[in-house]
Amino acid sequence: MIRTFHHKVSLVEYEVVMEYPESHIDPQSKNLSKDKDLTTLIYALQAIGYFIGITAVVAVIMNYVKKSDVEGTWLESHFNWQIKTFWFSILWFVVGLLTAIFIVGYFILLANWVWGIYRIVKGWLALNDNKPMYS
Repeated sequence: MIRTFHHKVSLVEYEVVMEYPESHIDPQSKNLSKDKDLTTLIYALQAIGYFIGITAVVAVIMNYVKKSDVEGTWLESHFNWQIKTFWFSILWFVVGLLTAIFIVGYFILLANWVWGIYRIVKGWLALNDNKPMYS
């Protein structure tokens, strides 16, 4: 977010450009508040997805449909985090299933489950603190 200030001193006019980190964006503005609620819902759907798988699919579809609404805000990092969590979870789930006949697959599935929960919790906590991911 860039804010511009104009100040005139005598005959000299100058412009000051100040950049604020995305984490300083007011989380209570109308659109961001709605988008933050949506991001919270998506984290909840991802968490429920560990018990009812279809909700994780619904969550990632919502991510892709609404991604343009959060572009350029600190919430965009959460959407990217959620999408990557979904696709890497699917990847390692398939790898775990394919290697389950070699016993190692069960360890891959367990690690994937723990990693997915970690990502959801970490993202949800950062969202609750109005912080972007990857900071």
